[in-house]
Amino acid sequence: MPAVPADVALDPPGPPVVPDEVEALVLPPVAAEPAVTPPDAVPAVAVVAVPPVAPVPSPPSPLPPQPATSTDGRTRRAITWIVGRARSMGTGSHIGDGCNNRDGTLRGDMTRIALVALLVPIACGGSAADGGTDDTTGTGSASTGGPGGTETGTSAATSSESATTDASTSGGSGTAGTAGTTGGVDPWEDPVPDELLGCAEGPTGAIFEVGPTDDYRAMIQSMSPGDGMRFSPGSYTEGLPIHDLVGAPGACFYFESADPQNPARFVGSSSRNTVSLRDSRYVVVRNLELDGDGKLGDAVKAEGNATFVDHVVLEGLYIHGHDADQQVVGISTKCPAWAFWIVGNRIEGAGTGMYLGNSDGSAPFLASLVEHNVIANTLGYNLQIKHQNPLPSVPGLPTETTETIIRHNVLSKAQGANGGNLARPNLLLGHVPLSGPGTENRYLVYGNFFYANPVEALLQAEGNVAVYANVFVNDEGSAVRIQPHNDVPKQIAIFGNTVLAAETGIRVTGGDPNSSQRVFGNLVFAATPVDAPDAFDNLTGTRADAATYLAAPDLPPGAGFDPHPTEGASLPSFDPAAAGMAMAADRDFDGRLRVAGLVGAYDGPAEPGAWLPAIEPKP
Repeated sequence: MPAVPADVALDPPGPPVVPDEVEALVLPPVAAEPAVTPPDAVPAVAVVAVPPVAPVPSPPSPLPPQPATSTDGRTRRAITWIVGRARSMGTGSHIGDGCNNRDGTLRGDMTRIALVALLVPIACGGSAADGGTDDTTGTGSASTGGPGGTETGTSAATSSESATTDASTSGGSGTAGTAGTTGGVDPWEDPVPDELLGCAEGPTGAIFEVGPTDDYRAMIQSMSPGDGMRFSPGSYTEGLPIHDLVGAPGACFYFESADPQNPARFVGSSSRNTVSLRDSRYVVVRNLELDGDGKLGDAVKAEGNATFVDHVVLEGLYIHGHDADQQVVGISTKCPAWAFWIVGNRIEGAGTGMYLGNSDGSAPFLASLVEHNVIANTLGYNLQIKHQNPLPSVPGLPTETTETIIRHNVLSKAQGANGGNLARPNLLLGHVPLSGPGTENRYLVYGNFFYANPVEALLQAEGNVAVYANVFVNDEGSAVRIQPHNDVPKQIAIFGNTVLAAETGIRVTGGDPNSSQRVFGNLVFAATPVDAPDAFDNLTGTRADAATYLAAPDLPPGAGFDPHPTEGASLPSFDPAAAGMAMAADRDFDGRLRVAGLVGAYDGPAEPGAWLPAIEPKP
């Protein structure tokens, strides 16, 4: 157990640790479907029998193969990116120390990757708790009992924080340069390999058009790679089991609404998870409404009895009604899972929005991309990626250095958050493997809007993390906590963020002395703006000082809030290259190239049409 830093107050003993999510239910037999993973452990719940499927005429014949139809550019970029990123990473580098060398030289294949685009995307992620209790070690406020378990420690620790004197310091004005264009949209952010272009185009095989009264679950087993299933409007009460479907690059399995403007509604159950993934890959699930209906099953789950789930796209899902308990999750993974692209979803009214990674660290989630989602009003985490044990031996699991990218999301706990031992940060990131492959894996967190948490910090992390070009607003507590939880902070770079907080803006403590934890180029207004051993080139002040520099920092999000600098604001500059190589580190929150290199999330006042942070999708 890591030593508890003296300046971190522990929570008083709470109730017994609650097992993660829903696990202890016994499922009734369901015709025409393989056994379903029991949901994760919850207090004793009566088993709800799944009603038999009403007899229907023989299944409609699938339509003949259809010509590929183009999807939007973002779908093409992200789907094609997934496989290529898992293949293209080299030995990688640590963050925050000139790519692991003080002279700024690159290591291994990072040089080759840099030639593809100036700052490249590489992804990995985490998978949700698989039942049982989470560990109770560490000092963070993050989950130690799964989404709703008992915590050990708190992220607040405000009573012993050291005060920071307001100071305006300026650094260098160097910029990282302009990325070359390679075609498509936003090439500076999404270099596109070729492996999944076919999947981006939609089904290339048969298309099964089904309705709520069809025995679509039986039809799933007759699908072949490249086939699609389109659900007509209406309510579906039998779930969506995606088991043992193995596609290939250019031949995904598709499950989607026939009319995205009037999506099919899948209703939750306490006896199963709604979208159940097991031993499947190259799967696309999009434009469905997943209504938990106050039941105890998760909306989307990579099941704990699966060997693998990988190369999965979850897009345009509307997930709600999953807040019967903090242990009920919107998107959860409980097995080794990688190459997920989770994009453009809205999760509200959930116990936990996304819980990625097993509570004991045994089910890694990596090489994935989480972007353009809105996760709001959850009881516990908006999003957590659990710590990871040494990687298991699973065919296809990336063993080269990878990165998890969390970008352009909106994470809000303005309403409905639990307190006491059930309080959670908006985002928590656990450590990567401590030995073997993956020890240099890292998380990139950029371009996100973090809003409101009445008890915990907006972000808590350990391990290898870069946090940049985000907007943090918490007028009830603290913003960023980098501190030990299941291990310690290692390679940390926090730069170019705009932070507004009532208590602490950015705090770093308990870091590995052999690693680098740097805090620089941030614009921070809080009672204690920055408390970190290695902090430089930040502009800090009190929360009230924000109005001197920012356009409209005191209005509510969506009602005029504007954290852009005002015209003529006197802001110092910084050099984002001090972080080493991180994708899009030369861009601000709006995606603009940092020409002036101004501290904070924005490189200047708002341009016409700029998005103002709100609890709505970021374009």
